[in-house]
Amino acid sequence: MTDTQKTAQLSLNGETYELPIFSPTAGPDVLDIRKLYAQAGVFTYDPGFTSTASCDSTITYIDGNEGVLLHRGYPIDQLAGKSHYLEVCYLLLYGELPTATQLEDFETRVTRHTMVHEQMHNFFRGFRRDAHPMATMVGVVGAMSAFYHDSTDIADPWQREVAAIRLIAKLPTIAAMAYKYSIGQPFVYPRNDLDYAANFLHMCFSVPAEDYNVDPILARAMDRIFTLHADHEQNASTSTVRLASSSGANPFACIAAGIACLWGPAHGGANQACLEMLKEIGSVENIPEYIERAKDKNDPFRLMGFGHRVYKNTDPRAKVLKQSADEVLELLGVEDNPLLQVAKELERTALNDPYFIEKKLFPNVDFYSGIILEAMGFPTSMFTPIFALSRTVGWISQWKEMIGDPQNKIGRPRQLYLGETPRNYVDIENR
Repeated sequence: MTDTQKTAQLSLNGETYELPIFSPTAGPDVLDIRKLYAQAGVFTYDPGFTSTASCDSTITYIDGNEGVLLHRGYPIDQLAGKSHYLEVCYLLLYGELPTATQLEDFETRVTRHTMVHEQMHNFFRGFRRDAHPMATMVGVVGAMSAFYHDSTDIADPWQREVAAIRLIAKLPTIAAMAYKYSIGQPFVYPRNDLDYAANFLHMCFSVPAEDYNVDPILARAMDRIFTLHADHEQNASTSTVRLASSSGANPFACIAAGIACLWGPAHGGANQACLEMLKEIGSVENIPEYIERAKDKNDPFRLMGFGHRVYKNTDPRAKVLKQSADEVLELLGVEDNPLLQVAKELERTALNDPYFIEKKLFPNVDFYSGIILEAMGFPTSMFTPIFALSRTVGWISQWKEMIGDPQNKIGRPRQLYLGETPRNYVDIENR
């Protein structure tokens, strides 16, 4: 936040109030209304906080109109194309890209923390086998504070650091365990000789009865999915983590709150919704009909995975993930999977249809991540847990930034009250 002499004037009931204006390094100016209630006795009204800056941050910047997503100033397409997930984790956590020595040390610390406490296995057995993996993750991640007492003091910088490493390291293990439990297979322990993405695939798909070798193309695609979902500024789940942490809650509880928020279909379930749409279309022959329905404003059908609420141009993450999607589908093939056949033909049709080109309804990151995960063999119920483990580093980075902010105070949104005015209690016999 840059100090400036610019101010705005608000005239209210014959009084004029000066509101300071802050100029960011990028993006629109911000009106400072922190003293508005004290001075003028009024609140602002902004449902969804879509016009309200709830904090200042140096982590992620989005310009939806221009299709820009920056992490610490670095464009997401460069990071996803040239870097890898743990390097991006370091960038988000510490503000700069690591040196080779710093990266090696960071990767070693994460790798050495991937195992979970053995007694945490008992938590999984308390869930029904048909429990949604997100329900399991919310419970198990929240319970981590019962096992790792030495990293719950948010006032201790070292404990915050330990908690951050533990969460980044253990979320893939917990997500894989949730998946294994849901399909009735034994848990697979992490392996320190595998990289982050390959280790996750190994924990999800290997079985004790035979060897499982992770294909590097699949590992790279998985790593890109992690990278492209690492952080996305002050979205609903990130704001939830910040609001929960403003009370002084321990980091594991805050991340569990973020996971719970992400579970909502309007937030983390977009790629699952995309796959459900492909199932509804059913076959390549039905695509022209559904394309026409998508163009009809009076038809409730909408193409999921095309366009984006934030990005009014192209989704900068989609181009990189399209490359991985093409590589994965070439490796695994689509001949025996009608769903993927529909996806490829729908992509081709939409990219060449003047209507979608004019409306800028291009395939987004959810479309490509959905078809990649489907091709890999993940059920749709695992799509959001994978999103959650990817986003964990973003939540932790935002949490650490907030804890270290001298302006940090407990969140307390206001309201526009439209209920009854004071009235007297009526005895029950007189009602």
